[in-house]
Amino acid sequence: MNLNQIHNVYFIGIGGIGMSALARYFQNIGKHVSGYDKTPTRLTDELIAGGMDIHFEDSISLIPSEYYIENTLVIITPAVPVTHSEWNYFIERDYVVKKRAEVLGIITKDTFCFAVAGTHGKTTTSSILGHILFESGVDMTAFLGGIVENYHSNLIGNGKTVTVVEADEFDRSFLHLHPDIACVTSMDADHLDIYGDKSAIEDSFREFANKVEDKTKLFIPKGLPLEGLTVGIDEQATYTAFNIHIENGYYVFDVQTPIEVIKNLQFGLPGRHNLMNALMALAMAKTYGTPTESIAKALASFQGVQRRFSYQIKTNDLVFIDDYAHHPTEINAVHQAVRELYPNEKVLAIFQPHLFSRTKDFADEFAQSLSQFDTIFLLDIYPARELPMEGITSEWLLSKIQNSNKKLISKNDLIPSILAQDAKIIVTIGAGDIGELVPKIKEALL
Repeated sequence: MNLNQIHNVYFIGIGGIGMSALARYFQNIGKHVSGYDKTPTRLTDELIAGGMDIHFEDSISLIPSEYYIENTLVIITPAVPVTHSEWNYFIERDYVVKKRAEVLGIITKDTFCFAVAGTHGKTTTSSILGHILFESGVDMTAFLGGIVENYHSNLIGNGKTVTVVEADEFDRSFLHLHPDIACVTSMDADHLDIYGDKSAIEDSFREFANKVEDKTKLFIPKGLPLEGLTVGIDEQATYTAFNIHIENGYYVFDVQTPIEVIKNLQFGLPGRHNLMNALMALAMAKTYGTPTESIAKALASFQGVQRRFSYQIKTNDLVFIDDYAHHPTEINAVHQAVRELYPNEKVLAIFQPHLFSRTKDFADEFAQSLSQFDTIFLLDIYPARELPMEGITSEWLLSKIQNSNKKLISKNDLIPSILAQDAKIIVTIGAGDIGELVPKIKEALL
């Protein structure tokens, strides 16, 4: 498919974080962009303000008439049900209908592609890398799964030579990509509703890794069972961070590369997991040939990604942090960062489980990771693309948490319950619509 011959791009599920980045990209290169989503959000508000025609009812009559012609590309999200009438309308009339991952594959085929894979850390690592390349003057575009604070967008740049993409393992999407330099940040079990078991997801990551023929251009954490250059913190690896300490809220550290020692790098995102993300981005940028000074400057100026350990309130008396963590490993990383920064403070964690299948598959691990916080509030499971599963509820998960300071709570009761607590540190965690509650919580706390 030749994208140059496409005039109109219609998105079914335009408000998704990955879909909206593609929508912005196509608008930037001069295409007409319109779409449908189930509910209005801050993201869809921004897209509409930018000139896109978006509606929220599944109705063929609401598709703009100029899209009923040839040279229209239709892009769908995997979350859309097969019964969706607009989707079926386009399929029945033989329109070109592609998944988001397929379209990214087409775009990356004709560019120099950086691909960031892994069950955790994709968005932050690819955002840091995109920021480094953009700040160093590379003609690039980064398609991101989060809103980067430096740009207030999930799209960085508008270049045609280099692309940075998140290589998403969901539905084996990353196998559509054409990476020149890549990393795999982690291979934990996840999406078992798709893969069935851990060995299947690991096989899929190996297949992705094999897309990078030159293994000196594939980066992995020390200990991951893949062939590539290793990255580590305080351990022997191809790229190693050491002499790590905290100054004025920043990590300050040195990095041993294959050819030099880079001294006194600064990076402002808390948590060892974020330090690892920065190190991955540094290794990929160095391999591409980005000057050391440009990398150092960009790492110091990177402001983070919304909903990735995102400070909402930060005063001497109260800290409110919001994070997208939706897997036990990610919750552990949030806990590590909070305890490192606030070692003696009481921490309230508010968690919204994401997907019935994920809650079922990792219930014991979720219970263990959540039990580490001083107090836990649990919201109902956010279903996303799934139907309920018998017996899989937040009440069931709550029963497994080995901490007596726990409570199942409704969205309506959440803010009064938060205000009744005496915790100095409050953390909202989850990948569902808990992010939409954050502004209201912040307003109530101020």
